[in-house]
Amino acid sequence: MPSFTLSGVFTALVTPFTEDGSEIDWIAYEKLVSEQLAAGVQGLVPCGTTGEAPTLGDAEQRELVKRTVALVKGRLPILVGAGTNNTKKSIEHSRAALEAGADAVMIVMPYYNKPSQEGMYRHVELIARAVNAPIVLYNIPGRSVVEMSVDTTVRVLDAFSNVVGIKDATGNVLYCQELMRRVGDRVSIASGDDALTLPLMSVGARGVISVTSNVYPKEVAGAVRAALAGRWEEARQQHFAMLPVHRALFLEPNPQPTKAALALKGAMRDVVRPPLVPASEATRETLAEMMRAFEGA
Repeated sequence: MPSFTLSGVFTALVTPFTEDGSEIDWIAYEKLVSEQLAAGVQGLVPCGTTGEAPTLGDAEQRELVKRTVALVKGRLPILVGAGTNNTKKSIEHSRAALEAGADAVMIVMPYYNKPSQEGMYRHVELIARAVNAPIVLYNIPGRSVVEMSVDTTVRVLDAFSNVVGIKDATGNVLYCQELMRRVGDRVSIASGDDALTLPLMSVGARGVISVTSNVYPKEVAGAVRAALAGRWEEARQQHFAMLPVHRALFLEPNPQPTKAALALKGAMRDVVRPPLVPASEATRETLAEMMRAFEGA
């Protein structure tokens, strides 16, 4: 099994679209990836929620992975969002991503179906047995409705050595700190919420799968680097400076505000696919104000 470490800043990449939203804007995407590489992030995550994976076709997802692999050229690990609420399809997506060159896959807890803890365990079991590659579990009850418990997570870690990481978007530090208390360094946890990165790192998380780093990759990477090095006061000051930006980027469903912010920077069009809609004028005004204040600080 290939080696993979979930540590530092992994950017949950947005997917730029053409003006009518019918195609991926590959020029804007390549520019986005190049800026991430230049800024010093530690990994990239295409085809996640931020990348609007539910509205991407299978061929589009494969092409995104292939192009990301070609652009990165082995300089960074590529973690691909491959999970769905369909276990069989999650296996197919995972295999396709790995065949396209991904280093690892990220599996979200099944949304809409509302499986039990046993159902979530079985979902992960079937994928872990079918995929000989590193797997990161994605716990986000705000979107999936269900939350894999600490007990179930420990059970998974005890059974499957290829489950190597957790993206914790539970919205508080309780899950992270209890899991760290019980398993220590057996698994790497990354914050799934930019605004909670520093609190989670204080109890053992190793970084963040970040939305904000689409817009400010150098700054997010710097704050996480300081925390990993134990320079907590420096990390705290940088984290507080970015906090208004983190909040503004979640004023509306992700990635609506992030694409609006990137459009303000001239990086891509402010286009999302239905059922999402472009950010409101009020949100764009707030983003512009927060960005001016942050960049002028």
